Amino acid sequence: MPSDKMIARKEGGVGWMIFNNPERHNAVSLEMWGTVVEILNDFASDPAIRVVIVTGAGGKAFVSGADISRFEKERSSEAGFKRYGDVTNAAFETMANLPKPSIAMIRGYCIGGGLAFAICCDLRICTEGSKFGIPAAKLGLGYGYSGVKRLVDLVGPSFAQEIFFTARQFEAREAKEMGLVNRIVADGELDTFVANYAATIAANAPLTVGSIKQIVVEALKDPEARDPDLCERLVKQCNASQDYVEGRRAFMEKRKPVFSGR
Repeated sequence: MPSDKMIARKEGGVGWMIFNNPERHNAVSLEMWGTVVEILNDFASDPAIRVVIVTGAGGKAFVSGADISRFEKERSSEAGFKRYGDVTNAAFETMANLPKPSIAMIRGYCIGGGLAFAICCDLRICTEGSKFGIPAAKLGLGYGYSGVKRLVDLVGPSFAQEIFFTARQFEAREAKEMGLVNRIVADGELDTFVANYAATIAANAPLTVGSIKQIVVEALKDPEARDPDLCERLVKQCNASQDYVEGRRAFMEKRKPVFSGR
């Protein structure tokens, strides 16, 4: 279900995915969520892409949530709720399980489904004027286990409950204090800061970065669900790689390494 409200581009080793509905503060429709999966799967399969940046167009919002004007059509029946849930869950799971590091570049409103999606990214970097919230309690909407679990894993149970119970909008400073975002930068510096951060990550060894991402995922699972053998295999893969040889040589030769991901 392609949508012209989603933009994808590739620049060097960085894949950019942009929510492009600025007239509605990048509110997301069902078609847009479906296109998210297509874009991310393309980035995941492209060996040239080492980092993914997600952001919103227009300068006023990352994503302001779901397009409520379409709720009557898309989310007013049991069948509609199921279809909507299937499509959005696929988008969230694809983002959360992307094998490459991801950065949510947040300027302005990051609300509801926008915040839920940003939480699926590995890093969140925002401007000083950004605002965050999940207004489900103001709409009477239920909120699924996986989304609640991701928020609890990120900020802890008490802050997660505060976000849901109050349904209010939190300032960037409050979001940083809760651990909801990694960095706050001035509005005029966001693009450059994130681009430099992505370039830094892209220049590092892909196998090492990817292994850490997967091992963190395992660490967040319940103990009985963890796969320590997988973690050990990932470490051995790094240690047996050409990139490890390149890293050692570059260090001894006092130059920047050039990693190939092999």
